[in-house]
Amino acid sequence: MCGICGVAFASHNVEAELCVRTMAAAMRHRGPDDEGFLVCDRRSPGLALGMRRLSIIDLAGGHQPLWNETKEVAVVLNGELYNYRELRERLVLCGHSFITGSDTEVLVHAWEEWGEDTLTELRGMFAFGLLDLRKRYATTPILFLARDPLGIKPLYYTQTPDGFAFASEVRALLASGTVSRRLSQDALTAYLLFGSVSEPVTLIEGVFSLPPGHRMLLHVPERRRTPRARQWWDPALSPAARDTRKPRDFTSAAKKLRPMLEDAVRAHLIADVPVGLFLSSGLDSGAIASLAAKAQAGIQSFTLTFPGTAFDEADLARVIAKRCRTKHTEVPLNGETIVSRLDEAIAALDQPTMDAVNTYFVSWAARKVGLKVALSGLGGDELFAGYPTFADTPRFAKLIRSAWFVPARIRRWTGLFFAAWRVSPDAGRKTAGAWIYPDALPHPYFFARTLFPPGRLERIIEPRFRPSTVGADGVTLEPTWLGWLQRGADEARKLEPIGGISWLEMRNYMVSTLLRDTDAVSMAQSLEVRVPLLDTPLVEFVWSLPDAARRRAGAQKALLVEALGDLLPEEVFAQRKRTFTLPWEEWLRGPLRVKLDASFAEPSPTLAPFLRPGGMPGVWNDFLAGKTTWSRPWSLYVLNEWCRRHLTA
Repeated sequence: MCGICGVAFASHNVEAELCVRTMAAAMRHRGPDDEGFLVCDRRSPGLALGMRRLSIIDLAGGHQPLWNETKEVAVVLNGELYNYRELRERLVLCGHSFITGSDTEVLVHAWEEWGEDTLTELRGMFAFGLLDLRKRYATTPILFLARDPLGIKPLYYTQTPDGFAFASEVRALLASGTVSRRLSQDALTAYLLFGSVSEPVTLIEGVFSLPPGHRMLLHVPERRRTPRARQWWDPALSPAARDTRKPRDFTSAAKKLRPMLEDAVRAHLIADVPVGLFLSSGLDSGAIASLAAKAQAGIQSFTLTFPGTAFDEADLARVIAKRCRTKHTEVPLNGETIVSRLDEAIAALDQPTMDAVNTYFVSWAARKVGLKVALSGLGGDELFAGYPTFADTPRFAKLIRSAWFVPARIRRWTGLFFAAWRVSPDAGRKTAGAWIYPDALPHPYFFARTLFPPGRLERIIEPRFRPSTVGADGVTLEPTWLGWLQRGADEARKLEPIGGISWLEMRNYMVSTLLRDTDAVSMAQSLEVRVPLLDTPLVEFVWSLPDAARRRAGAQKALLVEALGDLLPEEVFAQRKRTFTLPWEEWLRGPLRVKLDASFAEPSPTLAPFLRPGGMPGVWNDFLAGKTTWSRPWSLYVLNEWCRRHLTA
């Protein structure tokens, strides 16, 4: 696991080397164990790669950047390739020789053998940058970037007047001096709508994320021209999707799913350092614990506890740990600890999201018990239909269909009554947003996921919806989040209802919030988090199933329960669905109130020009009066403090 960066500048090597060294220094937390740099010679001036390494596999021999034998192909890799041993054996049979035991060297030789087809051979979480100075592959030297199918590992890029730069973190690009610290109003609209910034934009004007399952090829002589991101992975074209013998019914699907889950967990336990796991009271982490314990006796587990609150999951986590015979540790967290570490948590965010601080403290707990690698159950809700959005989206779809038969003037008037009809004011506002503005977002799912829905957003900022510039063949020179949403919506409509919502969850909330948060805040504490439920063959299999084989009426995550039900205590299945979160409602009214009062009284200088007068304090006062939930003022606080820390000159 690493922080990687690179540049393709038109200027001299001195500037290129200084830039990558500066970016790598800004990512030292991602890799405190080692660093490495590569600056090309006179044949290709202005090309440089850099990295910071967290040693997990081949502790002594995995130094990067890594050249091939002829010094013509070099790579920096962030992530883990879980099938690197199998690939290594195949490459040896093809005549390649190895001098290290690292997965990075496998990637170099795989590129020599298969070129871009290497991507379809990889199983793991990865983002990498590769320089190929040979002219046998292309007419000119190239810089090649790629990201794993589901976006577990991040990769950001920017085009500068002098060339092209990429890095594992937005903060590294900011530190390089190649990017202006300008807030993107387009991205700000996305943040307030959803509580995070949607792919492929970032909060920084001119900095973009390479989308999941995409690759980018830059011909070095054209380094001043932004290359196009092109999709290389499509689940509809996977071997599982093409398998004519795949299960069509629920029981057969569950029977085939279990060995795939077992294989995924075994693969994710490969490491040259101890691996542990995060354990809550939920089905996803319990499933990982049960399978990991079968594969590796005495594995360490830990639970973040909140003594004296309704959010404490310690009792049931203890029951699961006992059943799985893990070495279990409980790490308590209270309001005082939150107050003392909150500034550090905000500083750890590469981009702000409303959920990130939750994940920060989970990672903090993992490091507190001495782990360097931890398994997470992330992905289970998206893959096995555990979120409320799977029920809410069809309701919004029905509402939107009805709205089109009602004149806009009447919709605006009747929409005012929705909040009064619903138990939750926020749910009523979401409903009103979909009713009054049915065409504001490209799919009913997005209304179900809104934080500040259309109609409420205008109270905080002047929203900016730019037209899509994302074509069917890839991201153009000016990608937008609305275009990304539209492409996802178009794909979802080709699928059955459950499959479509699962696709949208994984492509949006999971990538832009959960995976981004997990990477940033875990690496801020030099912790590698692995997600076995997002193993590519497993995801492709589940996505290939018809809805009838994925879900059983009235049962949550029925397919996962059917596959693993005998491994977990009955109490896990009997409990109501719980979302892992911290006791924010209580803490915002208690120990954190002073911090939020002070923050909203003085908006960040970078953010203030975009805000309507009284917008943020109004949301905070609504919360204190019981008129809105904690997530709205909290998301504004995180945004404000992130801008204050990272965008203030």
